[in-house]
Amino acid sequence: MRNVIYAINVTLDGCFDHTSAIPPDDEGMEYYTQLLRDVDLLVFGRKTYQLMVPYWPDIAKNHSETKAENDFADTFDSKTKIVFSRSLESAEGNTRIVGTNLKDEILKLKKEQGKDILVGGVDIPSQLIELGLVDEYRFVVQPVIAGEGRRLLEGISLPEKLRLKLVESRIFKSGCIALRYLKQ
Repeated sequence: MRNVIYAINVTLDGCFDHTSAIPPDDEGMEYYTQLLRDVDLLVFGRKTYQLMVPYWPDIAKNHSETKAENDFADTFDSKTKIVFSRSLESAEGNTRIVGTNLKDEILKLKKEQGKDILVGGVDIPSQLIELGLVDEYRFVVQPVIAGEGRRLLEGISLPEKLRLKLVESRIFKSGCIALRYLKQ
């Protein structure tokens, strides 16, 4: 069975909002590029999808950024994507829009053959965490105190406390710390 991996940047004070984060340096981009290479399906909600597309596909097309960003863009662009949305009418390239039940669709995807599934953003991952469908968590903690911003699990109530096991950590030169947790 495929695992669902949730990966995101987070500030020291728990903000998961992209506007609170510092842009990743080459080391951070390489970390996320490797994570993308290890999966074959990306899952987003509409808001996160529209932050990522057309931004990264355009960079993949033009190779207009650093080598690390271009590599990330190429890898991102090559992946199959699913967007959960009731309002998005069209999507680019290898992207499928799904407006049906999140739980049923993710359970179906987990049973399919293939590499793991990477989910990003805040809303869809929060719902998947509430449903108990996230198997692995990758948080890149940034040396920033944002003071405000979106938080994970806002408006969500977990049926019980979620216990995680730290299985890997890595300190970047930038001061960011990548933490990898598995659901216990």
